[in-house]
Amino acid sequence: MNFQLLVERAREHSARRPVSAGPRLAAGQQPTALFVTCADSRVVPSQITGAEAGSLFELRTAGNVVPPYRLDSPSSEMATIEFAVVQLGVSEVVVCGHSHCGAVSGLHGAEIGHLPAMRRWLTTHGRTETPARRPDPALRAEGQQHVLKQLNTLLEYPFVRDRVDGGELRVHGWFYDIETGVVHTAPEFRPL
Repeated sequence: MNFQLLVERAREHSARRPVSAGPRLAAGQQPTALFVTCADSRVVPSQITGAEAGSLFELRTAGNVVPPYRLDSPSSEMATIEFAVVQLGVSEVVVCGHSHCGAVSGLHGAEIGHLPAMRRWLTTHGRTETPARRPDPALRAEGQQHVLKQLNTLLEYPFVRDRVDGGELRVHGWFYDIETGVVHTAPEFRPL
């Protein structure tokens, strides 16, 4: 899709949107879930879930990385998770990885020296992996393991852990296969 088409659609957006959506959305956010996923342009949470505007609070990071909880070194990701869980009171959190992920590829030995910020991000927060011997080109198993690691990191956030333990919050791991469109769930990664 070329950029001009995006501009034209943006100009037409208000005409396409239902009139009732404006006042409802302007009244405030009440999302059901925080959806943590990769910044990859092929992963579109609202298309995958069929969610309407206002239903998902999205956090998109390189490689759907959830950095460790450290108040002495806060990040945008930490602040977004805190806002969704504490302020908005979401009842569900989904960490969604995907096949063919460039960040997961970088964790498994792909050359990313030309991307020094990405390399540092993955090294610092992605918990660098040992390169696989013969990885699947789509990195499905590697991506699924990466989701599990991000879930474990998320559960180390004290406000997440407290709400999970109190039954107020559920945390889910999903894996989106770009080729098939199938979404799998952790820990066994069976199709939804």
